[in-house]
Amino acid sequence: MSEAGNGPNGGGDGMNAGAEGARVQIIGQYVKDLSFENPGAPMTLTARPQIDLGVDLQARRLDPERYEVELKLRVSAKAEEKAVFLLELVYAGLFFIQSAPEELLQPILLIEGPHMLFPFARRIVADVIRDGGMPPLMIEPIDFAALYRAKTGHAQPFPVSQPV
Repeated sequence: MSEAGNGPNGGGDGMNAGAEGARVQIIGQYVKDLSFENPGAPMTLTARPQIDLGVDLQARRLDPERYEVELKLRVSAKAEEKAVFLLELVYAGLFFIQSAPEELLQPILLIEGPHMLFPFARRIVADVIRDGGMPPLMIEPIDFAALYRAKTGHAQPFPVSQPV
């Protein structure tokens, strides 16, 4: 578990997110769901597969200051139109956010949150694929700000769902 607030600029005492006094802290991180299928092993262990990566983000409010952010990664590999492997990971973080203006919640949750979770999810993906008999897959860093802009530029902003 990490008490991070390390944003891209390396500040270690929380993130201001453009608002004086806003505080963001990771309370916990966890694998929420993990699935790995290796249908062609051992015959496909020497194949050089075509890799497809899908990324999805979800955020929900648990109470006035705690939020859950889910980073969903789907990695599929095919060689000669045959499935080599399929990995699906939902890696989540529980975030404490205090004194952040409402208009900054979405950028904090859907840019900074996944940015903090990504290195850990990336490591899990690499380890699981390696343990499946293939060379580890090191996913390139993801520009979550660009993903956020692409989503909000073409549609409604991401909803931050309320507790059930």
